[in-house]
Amino acid sequence: MADEWMSDRVRSAEASAGTTFDLSECVRERIHHLGGVQSHGTLLAADPESGIVDTAADNTGTLLGVGDLVGSHVTTVLADADWAEVLAVLEEGDPNAVTLPVLAGIAGHRAAFDLSVHLREGLVILEFEPRDESAVHQFAAFYQEIRRALRRLRSAESVIDCCRAAVGEVRRLTGYDRVVVYRFEDIDGPGEVVAEDVREGWEPWVGLWFPATDIPPQARRLYEENWIRVIRDVDDPTARLRPGHRTATGAPLDLSGAALRTVSRFHLEYLRNIGVRSSMSVSLLREGRLWGLIACHGAEPRGLAPEVRSACELFGTAFSMQLVAIAERERADAMERSSQDVAVIAGMLEEDVDASLLRHEAAIRKLVDADGVLLVRAGRVSSGGLRVPEDVLRALAPYAVRATPDGLWSTDRLPELLTEAGIAPSCDGCPAGVLILPIGHSGDYLAWVRRERPMPREWAADPAHPVFVGPQGERLTPRGSGAAYRSMIRGRSLPWSAREQAAARGMGRLLTELVLRHADELGQLNDELRMTNLDLDSFAHAAAHDLKEPLRGIANAATFTLEDAGESLDGTSVRRLETMSRLAARMDDLLNSMLHYARMGRAGLRREDVCLDDVLDAVLEVAGARLEEEGVGLVRPGRLPRISADPDRLFEVLLNLVVNAAKYAADRPDRVVEVAVEDATPPGEARATPTVVVRDNGIGIPYDRQAEVFDLFRRLHGPRERGGGTGVGLAVVKRIVERHGGRLWLTSTPGEGSAFYFTLGAEPPDAGGRPLASSQ
Repeated sequence: MADEWMSDRVRSAEASAGTTFDLSECVRERIHHLGGVQSHGTLLAADPESGIVDTAADNTGTLLGVGDLVGSHVTTVLADADWAEVLAVLEEGDPNAVTLPVLAGIAGHRAAFDLSVHLREGLVILEFEPRDESAVHQFAAFYQEIRRALRRLRSAESVIDCCRAAVGEVRRLTGYDRVVVYRFEDIDGPGEVVAEDVREGWEPWVGLWFPATDIPPQARRLYEENWIRVIRDVDDPTARLRPGHRTATGAPLDLSGAALRTVSRFHLEYLRNIGVRSSMSVSLLREGRLWGLIACHGAEPRGLAPEVRSACELFGTAFSMQLVAIAERERADAMERSSQDVAVIAGMLEEDVDASLLRHEAAIRKLVDADGVLLVRAGRVSSGGLRVPEDVLRALAPYAVRATPDGLWSTDRLPELLTEAGIAPSCDGCPAGVLILPIGHSGDYLAWVRRERPMPREWAADPAHPVFVGPQGERLTPRGSGAAYRSMIRGRSLPWSAREQAAARGMGRLLTELVLRHADELGQLNDELRMTNLDLDSFAHAAAHDLKEPLRGIANAATFTLEDAGESLDGTSVRRLETMSRLAARMDDLLNSMLHYARMGRAGLRREDVCLDDVLDAVLEVAGARLEEEGVGLVRPGRLPRISADPDRLFEVLLNLVVNAAKYAADRPDRVVEVAVEDATPPGEARATPTVVVRDNGIGIPYDRQAEVFDLFRRLHGPRERGGGTGVGLAVVKRIVERHGGRLWLTSTPGEGSAFYFTLGAEPPDAGGRPLASSQ
């Protein structure tokens, strides 16, 4: 845990201190298993079923009059009625410790104690503290003072104002010499003193930062579990627990919930270094996580009765709620202001969202006070302002899918994150902060970036030397002298404020609305286009079918005239009739091709799992003679994969492409056409996909005419050249591939050959389909 939590900077600083002290011991220390309690009170741990004492502090003889209570019944020092009340209280299920006034000790000589009880490791933990009757009489007045203090907190307008009011109230109520509010930078980061009330003559701490290692993670977890922690005297001798390790667990008793829990030697040294004899810490939580602490320090030993501790805990709870209320009010104000800013942007954007965003990139940047903006959509990157290098851009992609439930991901220390991920930014001017707004679920996003803003920081300890050797040996030194250590924080941007994040969310709602509206309009246009295509298909089918009958009559009339009167006609008339008959036959071929093309748009697909080798064998049965006639050999790998396709339509695609290769074979002895499946990248896409390729070494196609070959009735040679034809074959191939949801494209070099690539898309989800190719 320590190795994971301690940063490289902290470990390097520790090593540079030149001592043998291992700071990671602070992080590894099991502070809830220290095996002792503060000696002004005592502790028993008993089984709730049997009442037998499992663990006891070694000062029970001094405080309760009975030593070595392990194995005895708890009623040896506690009345039967009080033990019954303890069990009844615990049955109510309150997870926090409950305090009861009791008489405890040896029968006949019992004294007044405050008894705090809670459950841990299946045992009843009983903490006894001698009851100060005078403090009891003062509690009612103290509680009223707490309530008045809380009322005064409600008038605070900001978090800092609230903290300043709180430290004054707590110091007045408790009498400690210094009270500060200490706010953590983040969950496991360093902390800053943001408010203070201090006795005259003590050094002011406001504005000072304390290293993260001052409060390691296990201490932070306990602060989240227990709202209050009181240390009566740093020189307390500690009452040890007996046995030191429980038989049931092999470890010391877990004292996580114990108010009397003894104190880490590291923390005691910490307090001694700053001249503190007693302390109290009250946790400040936000959304269940530790936001900060109210830390109280006294120059002399000071104890607080359980009732007073409870009142201080109440103050901390209410103070935390007030901080949340202020934060929520600030968030609401920020959302209102950001909504107004976003409304201005909304008036600038047009139907072409991408283009209009970039036209108004200065206003988009100003929305969140950013130095640059970039838009990533469908693999295209557009940016304005601060340049984002390629390597940083690639590194941002994974973070776009880590957005929080509110739809954002942000950091003000991007170089630090990239370094931890093993990425070294390639320029000094790289962004230091980024705020990412995902657009949809495809990995597209809009991001704002900020440049580095070096920030001065004053530390209460030299962050480069966390320990030093003093008169008592190696010592932690959070504050060894009156000097404040100044440093410059690099590699960070200004943090993203609540208002800026609210503006980004507003921008997200606006973009979602625009994109959805555009998608609706596009869907409507697609529906209209689909209907138009159906009408055109129907028209082409009807027109071709209806035109064939009169055309057949014209062809028959010309043929019959030639047969019946050919000998009596002059040569010119015969040639004209022969031309009429030839053109009628040509027209009939074109109409047949049109009918076939229209049929491809009307017929349904019958997709199934197809063996590509079987389809190619069927193609060779039809086209084999043509390949042999042209002297073209077929090349294919030992075994082709299975694919999901309509077998009849796939046969037609391969037949057209193979015959096309034979038609346009080059004048060379090694004429070949190859059919294979390869990973290829379709034009305009970034990722390769399994693709069927039909490759030849024929005459090739000029680059400027490659787009024409898939047009209907378009041939690059005359009607009688290269075997003739109507120019429909490749158009039909294109239509079949697109009906499958695939892509068709070609590459060609004149004189070297052509390669036709096609994919067939995925089968619709309700058909249980496969990808284009799968291994057998």
